[in-house]
Amino acid sequence: MKFFSSDYSLCAKCKGRLWCGKERCPILIKFYVQTKVRPLIDSTYLEGSSPPSVFVGRFNYPKVFVGPMLPPEYGDTSIMDTPELWTGKSIEEIVNFRFKLVRGKYLTHIKNFDGKIIERTREIALAENSPDAEVQFKTKPKGRIALHSEVQPFGPSAPLIKLDVGNYKFNKRIEKAFYDKDLKAKDAVISLYKNKILVSKIQKAFSVGAFGIGKNRRFVPTRWSITAVDDIISKNMIGYTKNYPIINEFRVYEHVQLDNRWIVLLIPREWCYELIEAWYPKTLWNPDDVEIAMFSDYEFYEGRKDYPDIGGCYFASRTAVNELLNKEKRQAGVVVLREAHPGYIMPVGVWNVREAVRQAVKNKPMKFATLNETLNYISEKLEIPIRDWVDCSNVIRDTLHQRKITDFLKVKKWK
Repeated sequence: MKFFSSDYSLCAKCKGRLWCGKERCPILIKFYVQTKVRPLIDSTYLEGSSPPSVFVGRFNYPKVFVGPMLPPEYGDTSIMDTPELWTGKSIEEIVNFRFKLVRGKYLTHIKNFDGKIIERTREIALAENSPDAEVQFKTKPKGRIALHSEVQPFGPSAPLIKLDVGNYKFNKRIEKAFYDKDLKAKDAVISLYKNKILVSKIQKAFSVGAFGIGKNRRFVPTRWSITAVDDIISKNMIGYTKNYPIINEFRVYEHVQLDNRWIVLLIPREWCYELIEAWYPKTLWNPDDVEIAMFSDYEFYEGRKDYPDIGGCYFASRTAVNELLNKEKRQAGVVVLREAHPGYIMPVGVWNVREAVRQAVKNKPMKFATLNETLNYISEKLEIPIRDWVDCSNVIRDTLHQRKITDFLKVKKWK
């Protein structure tokens, strides 16, 4: 893949004239939102209600910046950092949520939990409601508009020198896990998930080191915590999925969100899973205008040990499909197809994959008796030829060509 450097950015030359081929300019969207927010944060002092929200950086690890994220307004601000509520929202709305959150940065070692700012940051992460907070920055918060649509929307930030938090309450189940210093982090995550705690809330608590054996607790960069929680939850569910009876038909679930077309294919076979992404020219990870970029990651029944090239999206999607299988107490092979079109003008986060697949499997599926019928139907729903999807897919090709013991048993019985 080819990306434009900051020195020779197409965006800097274009100046909003859509030379990139996108329907809307991601830079201008960010600029207009920042223009609305900037007058509200033109000071080293800020007060408001955190969604609740915190951020743990990953650069210079193990010494990282941690701190709260706070909008310049009071009240119930939970929607600003609860991705589970963003299904159906436009990119402009999501950018508006992100840019209103001002990030305070406090440098600390990942194993250091001493100090008022650190303690207050953890309290915000564990809060059930939107706690009121007051922060004092070293300088006025600043937000740089990067001339790359690949940069995820992010609000302004500044070094933090003081943090006070008003009244708040902990979620009782998260609080219990926090004070249990003998409970492993993995077990805490699974227990909270089974008790209907939102994945995004678990991820925030995980990132501030709220779970695990006491001496092992540490801050976890937000980006890593999101992937870790999805991985833990989905692995646990897979253990149940493998023991359920296999479905007896092919199913196709569909969903369209933020100009991404999603197909979830369920195959009547033992557990296996694959995520295939296809990025059109002029999209985030394929800015070249020559051809569509397709890539996949997969696992068969035994699972996988290496980290997928697709990254956190792989685990987010795996969580969503196993939620369906565990709910129905059935087993299947799963292939998730993602066709990203140019209208998806900027990244909005891994949550988009989890929630899109969740939404897809809530819809009524189309059912088929054979794989050929299924693929013919999918070919009508996606623009990319079905042959290209099959060529890219390890699970579909294995299903088409790999004969199994049951096939021979059926032949023998028929004779």
